[in-house]
Amino acid sequence: MACTVVSLLSIFLLCITAAQGRKTRHLNNEWLTSYPVLNDIDGICKTMVETQGYTCEEHQVTTEDGYILNLQRIPAGRSGDKADKPAVLLQHGIFSDASTWLANSPDESLGFILADNGYDVWLANVRGTKYSSGHTSPNPTHTVYWDWSWDELASYDLPAFVQYVYHYTGQRLHYAGHSLGTLMALAALSQEQVLNMLRSAALLCPIAHMNQITSVPTKLAADTFIANDIYWLGISEFNPSGDPGSNFVHEICNTLKVNCENLITLVTGPNCCLNSSTTDTATEPTATKNLIHLSQMIRTGKIAKYDYGEQGKNMQHYGQAVPPVYDMTAIPNEFPLFLSYGGQDMLSDVNDVQVLLNDLQDHDSNKLVVLFKEEYAHLDFVRAINAKQMIYDPMIAFFNVN
Repeated sequence: MACTVVSLLSIFLLCITAAQGRKTRHLNNEWLTSYPVLNDIDGICKTMVETQGYTCEEHQVTTEDGYILNLQRIPAGRSGDKADKPAVLLQHGIFSDASTWLANSPDESLGFILADNGYDVWLANVRGTKYSSGHTSPNPTHTVYWDWSWDELASYDLPAFVQYVYHYTGQRLHYAGHSLGTLMALAALSQEQVLNMLRSAALLCPIAHMNQITSVPTKLAADTFIANDIYWLGISEFNPSGDPGSNFVHEICNTLKVNCENLITLVTGPNCCLNSSTTDTATEPTATKNLIHLSQMIRTGKIAKYDYGEQGKNMQHYGQAVPPVYDMTAIPNEFPLFLSYGGQDMLSDVNDVQVLLNDLQDHDSNKLVVLFKEEYAHLDFVRAINAKQMIYDPMIAFFNVN
C-alpha cells in the first residue's frame, strides 16, 4: 500500500522526477491496411490474461500524428466459448494502462467479467504508457514526443482505437472509460467524433467539470501552478515512479506531520472496498503538458482546449484568442450513456458530476442511465471487490439493451 500511496501523492502533488527511457517499438502498421497480431512476451496478454486461462491477442495501431499504440483483445471467455456479443473498448485513466481492468481476480475484474459474459473485449493503452511508447519518428527520450495533453488523447488516440476495433470486427462497439478515459469520450462525443462507430458509452467517475473537487493536494497543485513550473524547467515527461518522486512525497509528509499511508484518502477519497493484495501496481507516465491542461480545468471550471497562455499562441493554434470549449450539450441526446459516480470520490466530485448532468438534462430519458453509489470513492470503480455487483452487472445490463 505504501508504494501506491507514494505514487498517487506524487501524481497529484506533481513532484519533479527525471524522464526515463523505455523500450519502444517502431512498427509502422496502419489499421486500414493490416491487422497485426503481435507476440509480446512481456505484454499484458502473456503476463496478465493468459495466466488466468483466457485467450489473448496483442494488436497495434498508429494514430494520425504518428503514435504507435497497443491494444489487447480477449476474444473468448474462460470457458473457451468465443464472444457472441459486440466488442467493448475499455479505456483506462491517467497514470495507468490497460492492466487496471485486470488487476483483481477474474471474478472481480471488468475485463474478464465482460469476456465471460460473451463480449469481445479490447483493452486500450494511450500514448506514453509502457505498452504504447512507440512513434514513427521521435521516441520517448525526445521532448517533442511528450508535446500533448488530453486534447490529443481525445482527438487522435481514442478515434484510432475505435476505428481499429470497428474495422477489425465489422460492427459498432461499446465504450467504457474510467476517470480521464471518460473525459476523452465526452470530448470526442461533443465533437461528434466516432459516433457512427459506437453503440454506447459507460463512464465511471466521469471527469468533465473539475473546479469543485475536494481533493486538497490536487486542488493545491493546480492553484499553485506547479505543473507549469515543472514544464518550464524542461521536464516534458512526468513519471510518478522513481526515487525523486518518492523522496519528494516523504518530505511533504514530514512537513505536514502526517502518515503517508493515510494520504491516499486525501487524494481519491476514502475507498471502501479495495482488495489490499492487488492495489500496489506500477504507475505510468504522462505528459507534463497534460497535467497543466487538467490544472487549467480545475482553476477555471471550463472544459476547453489547452490554453497556451498567450493570445498570439492561441490564435496560432485555434484561430482565436481563447481556447475553444467542449460543449457537453452538443452530445447527441439519443446517444446511449451510462454514468456512475461515488459519494466519497474527491476527484470526480458529486457537485461537478451534477453540473455535467445538468448539461445532459435534455438527454433522452431512456438513453441515459445514472448510477450513484454513496460509499464509493475514485478507485473503487476499478478495484473494489464488490464492483461486479455494484457497478459492472448494471453496466452489462445497459450494454445488453443498446
